[in-house]
Amino acid sequence: MSHAANDFQAFREALGTDVQPLSKGRDRAAVTRPQMPPSDAQLARRESAQQARDDERDFLSDEFVDLVGAHDPIEFRRDGIQIGVLERLRHGGYPAEARLHIMRMPIIECRRAVSGFLSDAYEHDLRSVLVVHGRSRDDAGHPNVVRSYLGHWLRQFEQVQAYSSAPAQQGGIGATFVMLRKSERARSRNRERQQKRRG
Repeated sequence: MSHAANDFQAFREALGTDVQPLSKGRDRAAVTRPQMPPSDAQLARRESAQQARDDERDFLSDEFVDLVGAHDPIEFRRDGIQIGVLERLRHGGYPAEARLHIMRMPIIECRRAVSGFLSDAYEHDLRSVLVVHGRSRDDAGHPNVVRSYLGHWLRQFEQVQAYSSAPAQQGGIGATFVMLRKSERARSRNRERQQKRRG
């Protein structure tokens, strides 16, 4: 008997009699797997995919922004908004009707929080809100990343008429006052009130 035949015979003996070759025409074993509940990793991937879909609906961008200096205030007003509105905002002349705290949050979480907060505030006809984001982590002149992104996001939110770093007694450069425009619903109510006064 050849050496190869000896090896084949030894292999067959090692397998034993319970092992049968696959029938002709079948080159795969039939394997049935019980239906298992999703693993933690699969659930995490599903949640991540859902969050990605939510992010697509969140129009605010977290692309590159120019960083604001550690001690520099931020402010902005849209065309058509009087300078007096910005001045009053800068001095805390409009009491905050709601506050959002985003200190020590990752940028992506800050973006989601700001987007949801501003949308809710506008839906509830709030005009003046305060976003508390904190200062730079040290006094070495490093830029404040969250404040830089906040200014970028607020300009993208069309309902924002103006914003300004808060006065010192209300958080200074660690907080930003935001002025939202009146919703169509609020403007309609104002028109009705004015018509009643005239009538």
